[in-house]
Amino acid sequence: MSSSPATPSEVYPDRVPTGPAGSDDTLTIGFILTQLWHRVPGGTASSALKLHGALEPRRDVKLIGIGAGGPRTADSVAYMPPPGTKQFRLRYQVLYDTWQRLGQSAPERLIGPVDVIHATTTLVPPVRSAKLVVTVHDMFPYLEPDVLTKRGGRILRQGIDIAKDRADIVCCPSQQTIDDCVDFGFDPDRMRLVPWGATVHDPSPAKIDSTRARLGLERPYLLWLGTIEPRKNLPLLLAAFAQAELDGVDLVLGGPFGWNEDLDDVSRALGERLHRLGFIAPDDLAPLYAGATALVYPSLREGFGMPAAEAMAQGTPVVGSAGTAIAEVVGDSGLLVDPSDLGGWVEALRTAASAGWKERHAAAARARVASFTWEKAAAAQVAAYRAATA
Repeated sequence: MSSSPATPSEVYPDRVPTGPAGSDDTLTIGFILTQLWHRVPGGTASSALKLHGALEPRRDVKLIGIGAGGPRTADSVAYMPPPGTKQFRLRYQVLYDTWQRLGQSAPERLIGPVDVIHATTTLVPPVRSAKLVVTVHDMFPYLEPDVLTKRGGRILRQGIDIAKDRADIVCCPSQQTIDDCVDFGFDPDRMRLVPWGATVHDPSPAKIDSTRARLGLERPYLLWLGTIEPRKNLPLLLAAFAQAELDGVDLVLGGPFGWNEDLDDVSRALGERLHRLGFIAPDDLAPLYAGATALVYPSLREGFGMPAAEAMAQGTPVVGSAGTAIAEVVGDSGLLVDPSDLGGWVEALRTAASAGWKERHAAAARARVASFTWEKAAAAQVAAYRAATA
């Protein structure tokens, strides 16, 4: 295990030299995007789409998106497949079983020969002649199996096993995930660190105000954003917020319901001080981040913690979980608290809600996250493709 996380400038390679489109050094990549068809696409879908968007303009790779069959249940253009994405006829549930239990429906049958198949999650297809690159976002299916559905845990564990045994290169968005993979038996020489990026939007004060008014956020607020599920540790956050007794400050939960989490009893106790917004439209994300006093993120584990990076990019500091991948993003620009320490979270929320705290930490948050860019993520990803094909 590494003793301290590397900074982004230490792990990102320089931009890979590019040549004319279609030149001999252009790699053709089958880019798996089947998670866009999930009921709750979540962070793996968001990160894959943003990585695709950063890779697509490059002239040293050609991407072919690979999707599943059936309707997409996502209710927003936030998860629209890129143009030209090829679709299997099988719905994703059947497709994953076909891939991982039967070893059938290799992507090359759908898209033709390619240099690399990139499984952007641990739902890993079989490959024929291509090299296999797998992104392992986290090791929750083995480390925290109780936070997943029975079926979800099973197929994700199968995918992790396949990645460990068959992947030519394994990419992770955080050093913590790399360490977890190596502890589980992954070959360290095949591991690559590909941290995600964050985008600065700088919404205008008028845009922030209008978004807050439309969402009913009249008072200062602490923000949590993500998919509601057990590993997000929301019962602790709600309990800490209740005990902090913050006068005139609300708590906002944004994001869809995922699974296995019942917050209704605690939510009723907080009354009008708690706002459950559900799915957040893409245009509302930046002003929602920018208008918050702090992002509060007490996850038990994270693969990276993209909401933390996105909040920091808008100048909103973070109160996050110490000892998790969130700490690699936040560094010393915010507050880090043990995710099991209720009293510590009570005090941290009081600090974050205090007058002037955001203003004193906004510049540090922006500076810290400035080195997390999607262009650098794309360069690191292409370097991983090159390593797989070397």
